[in-house]
Amino acid sequence: MTMSSADVAAFDDVPVPYMQRTRDWYLALGYDNPYRYAHCAQVPFTALTRPLSQSRVALLTTAAPYQPDKGPQGPGAPYNAAAKFYEPFVGDTREDHDLRISHVSIDRKHTSMEDSNTWFPLPLMRELVKQGRIGALTRNFHGVPTNRSQRHTLAVDVPVILERCRAEGADVAVLVPNCPVCHQTLSLTARALEAAGIATVIMGCAKDIVEHVGVPRFLFSDFPLGNGAGKPHDAQSQRETLELALRVLESAPAPRTTVQSPQVWSERWEWKLDYCNVERVSPEELAHLKAENDKARDTAKALRDRP
Repeated sequence: MTMSSADVAAFDDVPVPYMQRTRDWYLALGYDNPYRYAHCAQVPFTALTRPLSQSRVALLTTAAPYQPDKGPQGPGAPYNAAAKFYEPFVGDTREDHDLRISHVSIDRKHTSMEDSNTWFPLPLMRELVKQGRIGALTRNFHGVPTNRSQRHTLAVDVPVILERCRAEGADVAVLVPNCPVCHQTLSLTARALEAAGIATVIMGCAKDIVEHVGVPRFLFSDFPLGNGAGKPHDAQSQRETLELALRVLESAPAPRTTVQSPQVWSERWEWKLDYCNVERVSPEELAHLKAENDKARDTAKALRDRP
């Protein structure tokens, strides 16, 4: 079999290297302590004990409830540290919720944050329950804080999430991260759930981070961050993405199973070159961004330290 020119991808048409990009970015901003992502040698794995049509499914998210008193959080809003949350929260899966991702470092240039179904697939999961594809949802979905401290995530937040999932009888869990550190947070959470007997699948866009941490099952969508559950305003894309994630849950033969979605974000792949790429910004813009980042860090610290 021969390849045509249409079969050959461009050299840089590969998943965005988020770990390297963020290291280089923060060094360029003047921070001399590059972040080190968690890296695990062994990965727990729990096989499904019953069909998904008879299973109770938990949804975990890093998106934040809209807080009207906390500044811009709508489509196109800039990073807003004030809109973050720092403790695990729950929400009734029988109701609709306004969860947004303006508090995380998603790709604001190539996606708009207009359609929450791309990062919070609860409405579609309710449909799948009605159709019998999923047996039931847990009473609540679970909000997992994005914390750069791996120790805090593992020692404080993950035990709370695990206890709540167990209390609600979760058999499996679907986890949808957004920013780079979100992908680490939910990867660490998935590992803990799996070790406790709850099968998991992550729906995300940062392939290098999730695989570096080491998880049982991962559905990778080669989309800009913030679109782990499918393309915005595209119901078919969202349905196919969630269905593929469920099939990964059912069929993964062993831990570290990654399946890449066949969907393509756009005909042009060059969007992958923009995220946190120091080669594409001027020194003046870097100085401005550092000032903005310092301000956001001060805001976040004040919120974390609040009694």
